[in-house]
Amino acid sequence: MATLTVWKFPDENGAEQAVKTLEQLRRQELIKVHDAAIVTWPPTSKKPRTRQLHNLAGAGALGGAFWGLLFGLIFFIPLFGMAIGAAAGAIGGALTDVGIDDDFIKRVRTQVTPGTSALFALTSDAVMDRVQGAFEGTKAELLETNLSKEDEAKLREVFAEEE
Repeated sequence: MATLTVWKFPDENGAEQAVKTLEQLRRQELIKVHDAAIVTWPPTSKKPRTRQLHNLAGAGALGGAFWGLLFGLIFFIPLFGMAIGAAAGAIGGALTDVGIDDDFIKRVRTQVTPGTSALFALTSDAVMDRVQGAFEGTKAELLETNLSKEDEAKLREVFAEEE
């Protein structure tokens, strides 16, 4: 079962530092990273900056369309070159079908604000005590949505990049 996690940091550089921690955990085989992206929001900016972490993404990465839609819904802006148009409603419904519902969107929207950053990761097979221990002292706040195997398959069907 995959888990979509969001680690929110109280400063704009926390997510960049967390990427290094996540990479170390991945190399130690303490977590499997299917896909990941970060959001950094400088205090003086009107909108956040985003970056998909291609170096961490596994073979089954969801790709830019997924992150673009998710970040577009959360922050009301089209990202990764994806225009949010008429299709957003239908695809947004697909997000709800897999457990990424309005409450999750609202919770992330209210917590990731100017002056903060966040690491978004689709992961599985985490050794939770070791992962949590690696993030101790980072002042990270963890939000998470668990996805069943069926929900993960639906996400991949809708958002997987074409080979």
